[in-house]
Amino acid sequence: MQRFCSSGLARHFSEVLITLWRWRPRVKKNIGTTTTLLLFLPLLIATAFISSLWNSDTSNFSVHNISRNKTVIIVSRKPQNRPPKRITTPLNCVKNQTQTCPTNYPKTSQTQESISDYSIPPTSTCPDYFRWIHEDLSPWKVTGITRDMLERANQTAHFRLILVNNKVYIHKYKQSIQTRDVITIWGILQLLRKYPGRLPDLELMFDCDDRPVIRSQDYSGPNNKGPPPLFRYSGDRWTMDIVFPDWSFWGWAEINIKPWESLLRELKEGNNGRNWVDREPYAYWKGNPFVAETRRDLLTCNLSDKHDWNARFYVQDWILESKQGFQQSNLASQCAHRYKIYIEGYAWSVSEKYILACDSMTLLVKPYFHDFFIRYLQPLRHYWPIRDKDKCKSIKFAVDWGNTHKQKAQEIGRAASNFIQEELKMEYVYDYMFHLLNEYAKLLKFKPVAPDGAVEVCSETMACTANGSHKKFMMESLVKGPSITSPCTLPPPYEPKVLGAFYRRKLNAILQVQKWEDRYWESLKKQ
Repeated sequence: MQRFCSSGLARHFSEVLITLWRWRPRVKKNIGTTTTLLLFLPLLIATAFISSLWNSDTSNFSVHNISRNKTVIIVSRKPQNRPPKRITTPLNCVKNQTQTCPTNYPKTSQTQESISDYSIPPTSTCPDYFRWIHEDLSPWKVTGITRDMLERANQTAHFRLILVNNKVYIHKYKQSIQTRDVITIWGILQLLRKYPGRLPDLELMFDCDDRPVIRSQDYSGPNNKGPPPLFRYSGDRWTMDIVFPDWSFWGWAEINIKPWESLLRELKEGNNGRNWVDREPYAYWKGNPFVAETRRDLLTCNLSDKHDWNARFYVQDWILESKQGFQQSNLASQCAHRYKIYIEGYAWSVSEKYILACDSMTLLVKPYFHDFFIRYLQPLRHYWPIRDKDKCKSIKFAVDWGNTHKQKAQEIGRAASNFIQEELKMEYVYDYMFHLLNEYAKLLKFKPVAPDGAVEVCSETMACTANGSHKKFMMESLVKGPSITSPCTLPPPYEPKVLGAFYRRKLNAILQVQKWEDRYWESLKKQ
């Protein structure tokens, strides 16, 4: 404990003493006055001294409400709980020189252990969809990942990423669609700014195309060499590609879609702007129908002179939109219908999260691909399943059912939007990346090294030299400094019985909807 004279207690001691003296009991001036004061003075001193100790930084007590001829009341006071000062590290851009990576960025995170006198809430358990990290990495659980396996993944990869001693190196193989590769790398760099020094050395291959390519059947024999580990944005049940968050979480500059953190706020405001019952009582879809046959088939369900399938569809012309400044493609303003349709394109579509974020009930046309979070969602809880072979009838029934069961339809829509707002916020996207890469690194059976031709990259080498919307979105999505909390706790893998029951519930819910739908159309035939 600090000395009394050096801790500021002396000053407070004198203040309390003066206060107590001013409020001393009044006594008549007589022979007993001196005696009374002499007897009362030690009590004043003791009270002031104890109050000074209690009122110090290490105490939980103070003196209050001292009134004339009343007892001194000692009440409790909450300890000071000052939030830690966040470390902010702005970009170090240089002009008229070759941009290099700075050496002064923090090497470790601001974790709870490094912060004193502040109570940080305990780390929470990650959302349940994190469990699929274990499933996606299960092909290498027994054998691990060898150098040979990794090298075989470069047949379709767009780039190799190497993390060594907290430095990132990129070996680029080919150009991706638009700037998918650039923004994906940017996202990983932001992860390292958020949790510096927390990831081990690793080396990976990344394919930025839509469809998965590592087919399970090619590695099912007893003498197979093991599947190559290849990261990408989506997978399916026939392949073993490792699913990673897509580039659009950091913004899609080519079509003016903002980074996820700011867009998520706008989508929430869009939901609040119009009550569900006041929205158009139809199914809405807007997109590019020319990327897949299933989307062209969807357009046959649009309103026509012959049919009204309760659907209102619109073609999205991105070339025209770019010329007009994207005035008709504001995602936050597209929550004006009670129902919104999600349908895959050439493969999985980034529109999925934007559609689910509206608290309109999502009508999800039977998907064949999945991203990193959609596998967790359940039909009749987060969305309404739509048949892919007879879309028009399926959509009409879904809308009629929802307009008849308004409360339940609202609950389904709200459950999906709550999931997106609460469990797919950017904090969890980074934590998913962290745990996926960390678990992946544990499987490596070789020492990662930067190969010849690899170039070191960092936030400065990417953002400082960028222009236009690309730079704008990079600066908007830039992680300002190390996190003051640790990542959420990764839940354990599913037990086989639990995972089997999960799939059965999903299948039974889909079959139940199909039975309702069949009865609906059979009853109409009888009329």
